[in-house]
Amino acid sequence: MTPEHASELATKVCALAPVVPVLVVDDAAVAGDLATALIAGGLPALEVTLRTPAALDVIREMAKVEGGVVGAGTLLTSKDVENAKAAGATFGVSPGATDRLLDACEANDLPLLPGAATSSESMKLLERGYTVQKFFPAEANGGAAALKGIGGPLLAVKWCPTGGVSLANAPQYLGLSNTLCVGGSWVAPKDLVDANDWAGITALASEAAALER
Repeated sequence: MTPEHASELATKVCALAPVVPVLVVDDAAVAGDLATALIAGGLPALEVTLRTPAALDVIREMAKVEGGVVGAGTLLTSKDVENAKAAGATFGVSPGATDRLLDACEANDLPLLPGAATSSESMKLLERGYTVQKFFPAEANGGAAALKGIGGPLLAVKWCPTGGVSLANAPQYLGLSNTLCVGGSWVAPKDLVDANDWAGITALASEAAALER
């Protein structure tokens, strides 16, 4: 897979909804219900972060849910890429980008949303062919104002800001011409997941899906 093709596919994922849920799930037993609740609320693109021992099993379970597009987040190594693809992930997300990680995603035909925090990092990715990137950590790096500033000279790059994004500040990002969507964890808070409050999560997802961009 070429970087250009990866960016085309990443654009399609970002177009599915204004918010991509960033999910840290400890128990694969709730994966199907969680995915169903988020999809029902209008958020079909799901990023399962590889931050728990259950993450790959969570991807496997969510990949079975009709209407969902499941990806793997926190990709750090070539092995992460291989494991995520084998588990059923159809896209990947990384906090940053290394040549080895990019090579692995391209070799395994896994479209990547690579992370960048500075203009130089973004330019390096753009030079390789990645025109869709993740601005991370968004709030810690200056928020929407910083992303607007970066967008001035880097007109060819479109973004999915993630990291500190909430219902309150998401509109600031989504209002930027260089933002395709945002990533956020607020739509699936741990207390609601632990309580199996799927109706509550669907309500949060619906609220997020209604955000304008």
